[in-house]
Amino acid sequence: MKTTTYTARAIPPAALEELRATDDAGHPCVPFTDEEGGAPLRCCLRPSEPGERIALVSYAPLRRWAAETWAKPGAYDEQGPVFICARCDGPGGAAEAYPFARAGALRTVRRYDAEGRIVGGRLLEIPEDTAAGYEAAFAEAFADPEVALVHVRALEYGCFHFEVRRP
Repeated sequence: MKTTTYTARAIPPAALEELRATDDAGHPCVPFTDEEGGAPLRCCLRPSEPGERIALVSYAPLRRWAAETWAKPGAYDEQGPVFICARCDGPGGAAEAYPFARAGALRTVRRYDAEGRIVGGRLLEIPEDTAAGYEAAFAEAFADPEVALVHVRALEYGCFHFEVRRP
């Protein structure tokens, strides 16, 4: 794995344990067999394998971060669908530095302050050198001293991909 300045954070193990019982919308977790594979797993930051047991759950990343930091995101507290493994302990050593990075794909890089309010963002078209593209976007975000963390989301569906906190 290439060394990077910023760390892509997966859903933490304690949150995964809770999501595998009841998701952040209050629904029970219902694992299924992914026949095709390729679902972006937010627990271990890799695509699913064909035949793997996974679940689609509602996740509120800003709400969970706010609970750790005492932030008050208010209306910016949103939840959305993410895929997780039916069982895993998080990313292994072989995960990509910045997961789900495909040259040409469009991502939003949304910036939040210490209270959990959106303080900006940008569209990122992932370049051929995916790590360099993300590094530049995160450096730009954290150049603003107000920015405490960044969420990377898919443009097509708005799905949360991963979080990066101020180094």
